[in-house]
Amino acid sequence: MLARMILAIIMAGLTLLLVTAAVFLFRPDWIVAPLASLSPEVVYSIETSEPVVALTVDDGPDPETTERILDVLGRYAARATFFLISDHVAGNEDVVARTAREHHELANHLNTDHPSILLDPVDFEWQLVASHRVLSQFANVRWFRPGSAWYSAGMLSVLRKHGYRCVLGSVYPFDPQLRSSWFAARYVLQHVRPGSILVLHDCGRRGERTVAALATILPELSRRGFRLITLSEMLDLSTLGR
Repeated sequence: MLARMILAIIMAGLTLLLVTAAVFLFRPDWIVAPLASLSPEVVYSIETSEPVVALTVDDGPDPETTERILDVLGRYAARATFFLISDHVAGNEDVVARTAREHHELANHLNTDHPSILLDPVDFEWQLVASHRVLSQFANVRWFRPGSAWYSAGMLSVLRKHGYRCVLGSVYPFDPQLRSSWFAARYVLQHVRPGSILVLHDCGRRGERTVAALATILPELSRRGFRLITLSEMLDLSTLGR
């Protein structure tokens, strides 16, 4: 009896592990669609008939890895949208200026790498405005991504007030959690579609993994006929005219 109970527990654990792995490895589009329908103003992907993809990179700037990400993007004439943490800008102004100068897009990821949903409304608005003040010195900033990807109706109201759009993404290779550039590259290449919004990360080891992943992703997407452009450029090509 005890042996059967132990076997049942083991089988249940294996089943949970397999289900989790399936979600991580083969997440179907129907998971993103219901999430997007809950808040239509939050952008997960952009409908377009063009072979374009928006690459987004969170958590920079970093004095070393951001430069390396820019180098690999430049080799493939790819553009990206960088969701920057404004507290990382001091001392890295030249990196941010280069990012804007090379026609990448700057976007707001607040002051610190912290779950935005945990901020009270006053603090959230203060951080949004303070971050905007820093980033707008370099370029026009219109996109926001919440830390840890959770948002609330109150946050969306504040974003509307300040002329921002909230964006999450449709292809997320779990690169902060799964520390493998090999996995990130293959996950992206398996799930990418026209209008996809890819989410990768910068800063320290995460940035190093992104550099390595992009060295695989970019030539393969180019071979498939995809162009990597900014969020704003892709929105302009939207078949929905959003």
